[in-house]
Amino acid sequence: MAKTKLAYFCQSCGFESPKWLGKCPSCGQWNTFAEEIIEKGNTAVPNWKTNSTSLQRANKPVQVSEISFAEEDRTLTPDQEFNRVLGGGIVAGSLVLIGGEPGIGKSTLMLQLALNMPGMKVLYVSGEESERQIRMRAERLAKSEVRSQRSEVGAECYVLTETSTQNIFKQIEILEPNLVVIDSIQTLYSAHIESTPGSVSQVRECTAEMLRFAKESSTPVFLIGHITKDGMIAGPKILEHMVDTVLQFEGDRHHVYRILRAVKNRFGSASELGIYEMLGDGLREVSNPSEILLSQREEPLSGITISATLEGMRPMLIETQALVSASPYGTPQRTATGFDTKRMNMLLAVLEKRCGFKLGGKDVFLNITGGISVEDPAIDLGLAAAIISSHEDIPIPFKTCFAGEIGLSGEVRAVNRIEQRIAEAQKLGFEQIFISKYNLESGGKDKKRIDLTRYSIAIKTVSNIEEVFSALFG
Repeated sequence: MAKTKLAYFCQSCGFESPKWLGKCPSCGQWNTFAEEIIEKGNTAVPNWKTNSTSLQRANKPVQVSEISFAEEDRTLTPDQEFNRVLGGGIVAGSLVLIGGEPGIGKSTLMLQLALNMPGMKVLYVSGEESERQIRMRAERLAKSEVRSQRSEVGAECYVLTETSTQNIFKQIEILEPNLVVIDSIQTLYSAHIESTPGSVSQVRECTAEMLRFAKESSTPVFLIGHITKDGMIAGPKILEHMVDTVLQFEGDRHHVYRILRAVKNRFGSASELGIYEMLGDGLREVSNPSEILLSQREEPLSGITISATLEGMRPMLIETQALVSASPYGTPQRTATGFDTKRMNMLLAVLEKRCGFKLGGKDVFLNITGGISVEDPAIDLGLAAAIISSHEDIPIPFKTCFAGEIGLSGEVRAVNRIEQRIAEAQKLGFEQIFISKYNLESGGKDKKRIDLTRYSIAIKTVSNIEEVFSALFG
């Protein structure tokens, strides 16, 4: 008989301790330890297929050259944005974790995927909603004009309302699905662990069982996960290490646009991004995000510029806004939305030291439109131009965009993949773009000289920010 034992687990990182601790020695969080019941003494591993325990098979080391290799066969979904974020489609045997705030649209996204997978048998396991609730949502999603053209929407989608992993694996063995969706991992529980559902031990054990099932049967599994008040996926941090891909579903519930961002991806780029629009009949793909990130203005306004950025492999043009005003208080305010505040302070210091603009007593507000956060340093030049435009109250000419990183000495540094940024600006009808002259040299980051003759857009090359301000404001 297995021996029952009490242990304390950190709810933030999963650190195990034999006694209660006020501060976690692993992650440094306070008051995060909770008591859980665990079993020791049974070294066998639960088997998903027989719902029992079996001894773990001992593997033998083999040479890399002897391992059989074949190109990964990916399954494409009807959702092109989802395919891009996954790195080109669904990989067989992969375990994907999708996290996001409550009500952001995680269940809608996955049910929409399950209903529209042609030629695949999909099992949608729900531990939070009843069958009638899922049917109501499926009827609402089926009203879309695009999806209504398919006569067999949801014909191969099966719904299972269950929380026990043992019962789920019994139904999987009977149904033999090609794709499994779990909504959500925090509601599942395993009979091999006596802790309550949602605890660190249960989440870790249920994820491990799903991982073994996915790898042994080559069936892709999607797990929906809750997030904590800090914005992290609930459960131990080891949960993100166990899965193959971690996707973060972001957005504001008061706005219609949602962002699906790849945080970790073993089968593709970890910086890809997909944009959706939340409608009454489901999520709609936004194939050209630059159009929604650029506002339509009838008259020129100061403090607004367009910057060329990259999210993964996708170039995008975003609108960067700045507002500079006199500070009514002794300490000026410095606020940035969608941009790093420390980097904003660095840009302000460079503008004051190298260009002579007196910004020390001014309130400065920066905003990246569209509700997205940008870490690409290539938008430095556009932000600096927006700040000076607002400070001098001089609008930036229409159809002008920027792509360049600013150094501490005021130089405009080269950025990577500048040709994709120029091509995106040209496609959207911009007339000129400011880039670093070092991007044209063979020693730049692109390691080759750019052929300017194949672009119809005017390319302005600059070496420092003084040249930019002279060209814009005279």
